[in-house]
Amino acid sequence: MRTLFGVVMIGLSASIASGQVVVPRTVITPPSSIGHPEDGGLRAHTNLKILGEPMTHPSQTAGPPLPGYFFETPASLACIYGFVPASSPGCNPNVVTANPTRGARAVAIVDAYDDPNAYSDLQTFSAQFGLAPITPTSFQVVYAPSGGPSPGSCSTPPPGPQPPSAAPTGWDVEESLDIEYAHAMAPNATLYLVEAQSDYFTDLLCGVSVASNLVANAGGGEVSMSWGTGEPAQFSIYYPLQPQMDHVFTKRGVVYFASAGDGPGAIWPSTSPFVVSAGGTTLSTNQTTGSFLLENTWQDGGGGLSIIESRPPYQNGIATLVGSHRGTPDIAAIANPNTGVWVLDTLVFGPGTWYIVGGTSVSSPLLAGIINAAGGFAVSSPAELFEIYSHPSGFTDLTAGDCGIYIGNFATPGWDFCTGWGSPWGYLGK
Repeated sequence: MRTLFGVVMIGLSASIASGQVVVPRTVITPPSSIGHPEDGGLRAHTNLKILGEPMTHPSQTAGPPLPGYFFETPASLACIYGFVPASSPGCNPNVVTANPTRGARAVAIVDAYDDPNAYSDLQTFSAQFGLAPITPTSFQVVYAPSGGPSPGSCSTPPPGPQPPSAAPTGWDVEESLDIEYAHAMAPNATLYLVEAQSDYFTDLLCGVSVASNLVANAGGGEVSMSWGTGEPAQFSIYYPLQPQMDHVFTKRGVVYFASAGDGPGAIWPSTSPFVVSAGGTTLSTNQTTGSFLLENTWQDGGGGLSIIESRPPYQNGIATLVGSHRGTPDIAAIANPNTGVWVLDTLVFGPGTWYIVGGTSVSSPLLAGIINAAGGFAVSSPAELFEIYSHPSGFTDLTAGDCGIYIGNFATPGWDFCTGWGSPWGYLGK
């Protein structure tokens, strides 16, 4: 036995070694994904869910995909979402090997604290799944300084000092997830991991400004933020004037993505009109053959009406659904931890440690990488969102399932509060 974030778990590695497949059933929420009232809206939380305990395979070649376990890989997601030709029936993650090969300019990930193994973990992850290898030029970790007195400002010019360790908060798994699946979807883009000094918004928004400049200087691209907080406390206690915060997401040439949350209702910054809100879906798989069956809603996926942000112009066409307020999400992708993705992170348990991960922390970097690979490079998030809302044919309209408070929202034809316009299909319309 061992503990993961204080929860006693029974090891699964022995079951694999003996040929017995025991699929984990317990979903763990790490400390980084738990909001506390005493935070007063000053701090952000991740949107990360972990299925079962990590599986440790010190030998790289013994890692996933594993016989009998049909959790998603970069190649299986590329198959399901139409980025590569379907090379096997049903996009079985244990069979498909064709990965995305596109991407350009830059994608930046903003997270809190430091995972010193980020570079080596991304190297091993890429080798494990046959992705394009990384180099010190194609992937860089940048330390953001402490936050300054106004939203998005920094106390000193970057870089800052090395942030405190992310172990064992869950931010280490978050960072590995983000860089691994952004790289998987856009392997030819330059990738930046910007590590903020803490999970306080003052520091994270400084990190966003640092990331924005890196992406803009690379010719444009995307910034992904897999974190957020509920609106009421955050706006009333932290920065009461909403425009002071939204301007952080307006760097020309940068499209911003944020997780829509792992529970009913809307969270900021995904409610910002200058951010693409990334919702969550469920990928159902045949438990015997590993074949992909269908995609529908994730009941725990975030989405709903903002109580602060007004309806942006790109949502005028759905005014009958959202009224005068910003509605989320805009689009969605895999997030249900029970149909999760393989993530390598070695900070806590050492070499060869693989996690099964879900939450809308998956969908934000995944969608940022997909939009990068599509090659449109909009001048702003609103420009990207006008394209999506005007031509949603680049997304699969999901019409099965439900979500929301009291599970009172339903997937419907067109835009809805569960998955927005739906999940990506191919590179057109992005």
